[in-house]
Amino acid sequence: MKKNVKNQLVAALVLVAALAAAFGSFLLFRPDAGGGARALPEPAADARVVRDDSHRLTDPARSRVTVVEFLDFECEGCGAFHPVMDRLKKEYGDRVTFVARYFPMPGHRNSGSAARAAEAAAQQGRFREMHDKLFTTQREWGEAQEPKDAVFRAYARALGLDMKRYDADVTSARTAERVSLDQRDGLALGVQGTPTFFVDGQKASPRGYEDFKALIEQRLSGR
Repeated sequence: MKKNVKNQLVAALVLVAALAAAFGSFLLFRPDAGGGARALPEPAADARVVRDDSHRLTDPARSRVTVVEFLDFECEGCGAFHPVMDRLKKEYGDRVTFVARYFPMPGHRNSGSAARAAEAAAQQGRFREMHDKLFTTQREWGEAQEPKDAVFRAYARALGLDMKRYDADVTSARTAERVSLDQRDGLALGVQGTPTFFVDGQKASPRGYEDFKALIEQRLSGR
């Protein structure tokens, strides 16, 4: 009997892992789980889908819809959605505000440092450029078991950032707290994996470009 239960548990974990590889990254343990996993912060008491300082990828003069993505730069599902989001931003950027929020997953070796690199770039007004660079190069550094901080630093240099300031910002408590705040909001809002989308404050699960486009059109039409 115990053997059957164990086999069922193993099969379930294999299925979850396969789904994660195909569609994104998911939390396989509680935020307070041990075992050496990188701990997630406590959920925010005053959680918000969007904050005043959240990073906007588009900033229309008259925004009619807001799309928020909680993302992990190392997540393959987020990487697969990146061209979809790029296409939607080009089509709807004059009417829709697209927002990116950090949610580095504990199981990814370099997701936290990638988020801090993006935030350090943001402090020099180059978040969008670093955001795109991290996703377009994901296959070059993603899933690595060794630290990739030097790779991210090279991206910062290529973007023309002030490197002395970047080096200070990427390791600062302020930057770490900024990333943590997004995670805390996400956890309180029920984010369990990446990418997780919210459209006008409501969680959404689009399966691809056409699905997402239909959802945006529905919101724009007021339905």
